[in-house]
Amino acid sequence: MRKHSVKNERINAEMQRELSRILREEVKDPRIPVMISVTDAQVAPDLKTCKAYISVLGDEKTIEETKAALKSAAGFIRHEVAVNLNLRLTPEIIFIMDQSIAYGSEMSQKIDEVMAAQNAKIAEMGEAVASVPEEEESAF
Repeated sequence: MRKHSVKNERINAEMQRELSRILREEVKDPRIPVMISVTDAQVAPDLKTCKAYISVLGDEKTIEETKAALKSAAGFIRHEVAVNLNLRLTPEIIFIMDQSIAYGSEMSQKIDEVMAAQNAKIAEMGEAVASVPEEEESAF
């Protein structure tokens, strides 16, 4: 099976959906936060491994605890995938922390700060122009 075949893409999507469901409904570990999402799943063409990209909103401590919880629950998660997905082989799941959502949130916050500063500067300039007497305006 080729890496970017239609079948592989379908398996990737199904694996991502199933991992999200398992993490949300089946895993009862308190170290796994509510705000966890599977951003991508890439199953190897030989179906032996799956890289699952996990995004967690929180501080470094939360991320480290989540890594440990996922590592300890990997066998259970793999078993649930085997039960629910009809694959010839059940891939070994490798969890990789994905910081893209946190990075996007941080960039959005920075953009909002820059826009607020720019709007304040424009409003300040507008007040300065409004305070200039009419005789001085005609001189320009």
